[in-house]
Amino acid sequence: RQAQAVCIPTIHLHMTAATMQVSQKDFEKAQEQLKLLKKDPGNETKLKLYALFKQATEGPCNSPKPGMLDFVKKAKWDAWNSLGSLSQDNARQKYTELVSSLVSAESAGQKKDASPEEGRHDGYETILVTTKNNITKIMFNRPDRKNAINRKMYREIIKALEEAGKDDSTIAVITGNGDYYSSGNDLDNFTNIQPGEMEKMAKDGAVLLKEFVGHFIDFPKPLIAVVNGPAIGISVTVLGLCDIVYASDRATFHSPFSQLGQSPEGCSSYLFPKIMGLAKANEILLFNKKLTAAEACAQGLVTEVFPDRTFEKEVWARLEAYASLPKNSLAVSKQLLRSVEKEKLHAVNSKECEVLKERWLSDECVNAIVSFFQKKSKL
Repeated sequence: RQAQAVCIPTIHLHMTAATMQVSQKDFEKAQEQLKLLKKDPGNETKLKLYALFKQATEGPCNSPKPGMLDFVKKAKWDAWNSLGSLSQDNARQKYTELVSSLVSAESAGQKKDASPEEGRHDGYETILVTTKNNITKIMFNRPDRKNAINRKMYREIIKALEEAGKDDSTIAVITGNGDYYSSGNDLDNFTNIQPGEMEKMAKDGAVLLKEFVGHFIDFPKPLIAVVNGPAIGISVTVLGLCDIVYASDRATFHSPFSQLGQSPEGCSSYLFPKIMGLAKANEILLFNKKLTAAEACAQGLVTEVFPDRTFEKEVWARLEAYASLPKNSLAVSKQLLRSVEKEKLHAVNSKECEVLKERWLSDECVNAIVSFFQKKSKL
């Protein structure tokens, strides 16, 4: 397969009329600095460095094109050849600037490592979003409410998924802060609504839910759920849209839709029967069966279960190893796997949200939620 021209989006190489051409001494110094880098700059950057070095020392590519199966030599040849007629002086300049950028980035990264706030994303109230070691972590952060998802949290998760899909991280991880992964939809979303506002609430809620689930369907990178405790409702159903699900052995999985007069969402009406078979899916989606982590793993919803005492250590060590894999390869492979059914998943999501909108407006659903709150108040 033909290698693509190498680009480094995070490093800007430029020349201006005022820029002084670097001397041979500066060029040699850059070569020495490159050897002192502690962090591997990655294959794409190394190819760019190789190409600029060859252009600076030998001029435009003049060697014969390697065979298609000689992948390494062909990638190097493509990188060098892509520089075209770039002058040797300009190639020296770009090489020196690139090495300088790498040295500066590594120095800044070392300073950043010393900060406990490394990679913290601002602008969120209900979730914590951080990026470190090529992993963007989205953490539900309403521990006092068992990480129940209110409207604001829905919107913030949507925003976080959009940003994580575009940032430089290799994978994204969703987890919960505190004892719970998430207790699902915050039923306070249904309280304090005047009779005349019910239709608007149902319509707006269905639109928000469709957008929320749609972001899981379309997420372009590997998305991994780290289920640290009990999971309920929507936080369970969207697990079928995650690429890997790791769970603590104290996690449970419960989708009490019929108990609340509602219906499945998160594409679970389609994915759960595919994952675990129709009979097992019916127990969960129709008859409110709560699964232990071991049961969820045996039925295919969970990838692997870990002892709670070692859960965080084992899982994050594994995730950091995954995050060191080639980013573009992972993304392309993920999208190939998802593309087969993406259209179907969006259709299922739309249908589920339509049905839920009708459910929310039904007397049966309203009475079930009122009954739930009455029982809760007696506890």
